[in-house]
Amino acid sequence: MTAFIKRFAAPLFFMTMLAFIAGGLLKNEWIQIITKPLLLPILMLLVFVSTPPSTSRTIMLIALFFSFAGDVFLLFESNNAMLFIPGLVSFLLTHILYIIYFLSLPALKKSLLKTAPYLGLLVAAYGLLLVYTLFPNLGALKVPVIIYASVIMSMLLASIHIYNRVNSDAGQLFIAGAIFFVLSDSLLAFNKFHTPVQFSFLIILTYCIAQYLIVRGFIKQSNNS
Repeated sequence: MTAFIKRFAAPLFFMTMLAFIAGGLLKNEWIQIITKPLLLPILMLLVFVSTPPSTSRTIMLIALFFSFAGDVFLLFESNNAMLFIPGLVSFLLTHILYIIYFLSLPALKKSLLKTAPYLGLLVAAYGLLLVYTLFPNLGALKVPVIIYASVIMSMLLASIHIYNRVNSDAGQLFIAGAIFFVLSDSLLAFNKFHTPVQFSFLIILTYCIAQYLIVRGFIKQSNNS
């Protein structure tokens, strides 16, 4: 069973994602209600069978669980706007746990942010530009969105920070995953607070790619440490 999950979890994950996207294009709410809650449990199962027991694995599984909770909250947010805040908090906790995992890795080499400090400036500039663009439309959500933007940019900075301290393949996957997460959340924020995204499926596409890349990076790092 373990070998089966390792082999087929990724195809199943992306097939489920495509089914969710198809549900959106077909305006079929039930397809989306059935498929979206399946996404993160597939990745959680992949992490569980592919890595040895450790504190890091526990952190990763809890982070993915909060993403699962966020997915469910936002799935029904169109029917109940109050679900946006618990969804936001759920993903906030995911990013905090990813930061905790990244910063828990041994400091064996110099931080990439020290050898290439301009990367940190680029991330900070993007975060400020994003908040500046959205700010006039945030209303009562100004503080929560600013906090969330600060945390997700910190998660991206943390992935850059530990690049030299992990397996090279894992480092690339972590940074790519973090970038896709920032992109997905930026699209989501623009769609909600600024201008509707023409191709809204890009939000879930970039989100799924982000989560998958981070999980793959974690598996590579866990099995090479």
